[in-house]
Amino acid sequence: MRWLPAAFVAAVLLLEPLTPTPWPVSFMLIALPVTAAFTLGPVSVAAVTVGAVVLEGVIAGTPCCTGRNIHQLWEGHHIAAYIATTLVGILGVALAAHRQRQERHLVRAHSVAEALMRTLLRPVPHQVGRVLAAGLYRSGEVGTMVGGDLYDIRATESGERAIIGDVRGKGLKAVRTVAGILGAFREAVHDQGDLRAVALRMERSVLREAEDVRDDELFVTAALVEYDAEARQVTIVNHGHVEPVLISRGEVRALAGPPALPLGLSRLCGERPVAYRHPVGPGDVLLLCTDGLVEARDHTGAFYPLLDRLRARFADGPAPCPSDVIDFLNTDLPHHTRAVHDDVAILALAPADGG
Repeated sequence: MRWLPAAFVAAVLLLEPLTPTPWPVSFMLIALPVTAAFTLGPVSVAAVTVGAVVLEGVIAGTPCCTGRNIHQLWEGHHIAAYIATTLVGILGVALAAHRQRQERHLVRAHSVAEALMRTLLRPVPHQVGRVLAAGLYRSGEVGTMVGGDLYDIRATESGERAIIGDVRGKGLKAVRTVAGILGAFREAVHDQGDLRAVALRMERSVLREAEDVRDDELFVTAALVEYDAEARQVTIVNHGHVEPVLISRGEVRALAGPPALPLGLSRLCGERPVAYRHPVGPGDVLLLCTDGLVEARDHTGAFYPLLDRLRARFADGPAPCPSDVIDFLNTDLPHHTRAVHDDVAILALAPADGG
């Protein structure tokens, strides 16, 4: 948009010789400083203002149209135009300075928010205990990392435990809930021997958060996973979340199981969550994702076909590692949708050293 002032001047110069003399098209230059204030800094706007006044004088005293002569340079209405342009220029300088201050403030705010999100969603290590891992996060808020999706993985005495979740809402409003959920998870995975007990601790955390913010509709969908290297199996507790996907020996399938209500909605049903188990062998990859991935739409409104895309990529090839799956989805998703309007979190896990 920095070309806008130049385009404005070009339009005035083009119209001036094409219009009748009584039509003082050069008066349009009064708006030039404000136009420049949208894209240029205060010093540049001041220079544009001086240039606009000079150009008004040149046009006023140039016989480019019938009846125009040098004496019109100092006519009252032209002098009024010079004064008006100068006053508008002063306003433009003030607007440009204010815009730059606001831009710096936004940059600082975004930097702080992204630093906070990086602290909450720490980079996924290549290996956690006996599990290889890789992760991806994309915020639905354009130009920022702040969002309402979350993931984490921890090595504990009970095995490697991971979580992926989606807080109701997105952006800064969801960050507080994300912090509470991750804090509860990181503490509970080391204290609780049973994965369902971890889920109950997180349920209480969401209920406390809902009470603090006075939001009776606050909830979090989440899937918790525990890997048992000795038994070569994963235990899953699914609280209304997208089903995990297993890539195993060229096959891709969703690991369906008994779901539970999202975290924070236990008051609607007194049943405890049910854990279910699936075997995981050497070369298998377990994929956890949020609905921002599977609900991404193309130009026709069709959802992203996650299982079909994974089959097309990994069905006939060698066993992938978690980073291969993440890299593929990171490049394939933009081919399906031009813009991601919801937060996307993806976590890929695989047994280390062949299980």
